[in-house]
Amino acid sequence: MPRNKNVFAVLFFLPLFFLSCNNSKSQTYKSPPGYDINKPEKFGVNASLNEISGIAFLNGNAESALAIEDEKGKLYQFSTGKENTVISKFAKKGDYEDVTILNNNTVVVLRSEGSLLEFPVSAIGKETIDSVKVHDSILPPGEYEGLFAADGKLFALCKNCPGDKEKIEVSVFTLEQANGAPLRVTNTFKINISMVQPAGEAKTKFHPSAIAKHPLTHEWFIVSSVNKLLLVLDEQWKVKDYFPLDPSLFKQPEGMAFSSNGDLYISNEGAGGSGNILLFRYKAQ
Repeated sequence: MPRNKNVFAVLFFLPLFFLSCNNSKSQTYKSPPGYDINKPEKFGVNASLNEISGIAFLNGNAESALAIEDEKGKLYQFSTGKENTVISKFAKKGDYEDVTILNNNTVVVLRSEGSLLEFPVSAIGKETIDSVKVHDSILPPGEYEGLFAADGKLFALCKNCPGDKEKIEVSVFTLEQANGAPLRVTNTFKINISMVQPAGEAKTKFHPSAIAKHPLTHEWFIVSSVNKLLLVLDEQWKVKDYFPLDPSLFKQPEGMAFSSNGDLYISNEGAGGSGNILLFRYKAQ
């Protein structure tokens, strides 16, 4: 095979075998209903996405996936399990943490300090996207890593906010863009996480890194990379249960998305190695 730049341009999401280490692990981790978090399917990513920080699916279709990474203002469009990818530049370098689709027509990217960047879905695929609207520091001062769009609203999850008691609460900010008005914060509330305490561990600070809403059960799923935890909340944002994650599988979980049938995808930054995405098939209970 000739060595040229095209070789690496197409090496994206090469499907691998089921993780062989699952068969040899002595510890089995408790899973949310409908999933087995011990046995994912694993997809590798090329070197340009080793710092993958957010994923989203157009219309809940995993064959129309989007991803961003921490440092470059670039959007990656791909089909899971296939090689080809399209890269679109939407901004200069920055700390980009998550991506979501608002109302099926607008891509919204979260920057860590609380700024949002939006552009139309129709611009995806352009080499350079020049129709980007920037909402500088639209969120209160803090550090943000999770963003998800549902019911015409954006939900931004705070990783570090000055007013939060980090061992018992996490702030969520709701943003809306009703009737053509400018995007703005319309509500804020706190998730009570006081019941979250992994067995054998002292109470620790909780720093969430990704959020998504289950399309069938309407539960909220939140991942914490720092704590290696997955939380499941009801529609009223009450914690139903929490699940420790195997650090050998979840090296640095920073992105999360559901396909329309409930399959769960969690992306991991490389953490000194190669980034990946783990797929957990959903079986309705």
